[in-house]
Amino acid sequence: MIRFFIIAGLAYLCYRVLKPIAGQHGFGKVSSSERGTGKIDDVMIKDPYCEAYFPKRNGVHYRHNGEDLYFCSEKCRAGFIERKKQS
Repeated sequence: MIRFFIIAGLAYLCYRVLKPIAGQHGFGKVSSSERGTGKIDDVMIKDPYCEAYFPKRNGVHYRHNGEDLYFCSEKCRAGFIERKKQS
């Protein structure tokens, strides 16, 4: 049991010593070109018919009672319209 604590302590010590060294050399760091600008490219929205999430820019637009709705596909938009006609 003592052997386990000694090994765990040595492993932790090695981690603490090697972490700053690895940080100086850029290991595990993301470059600014990989990180991006920090701006949100698009938002995920929920389809009101099938309830799937998808990027808003890929959505199929429909205006219903003055409200803008977006669907993941033409099929879901048609299903929504059909359901509204029945109710």
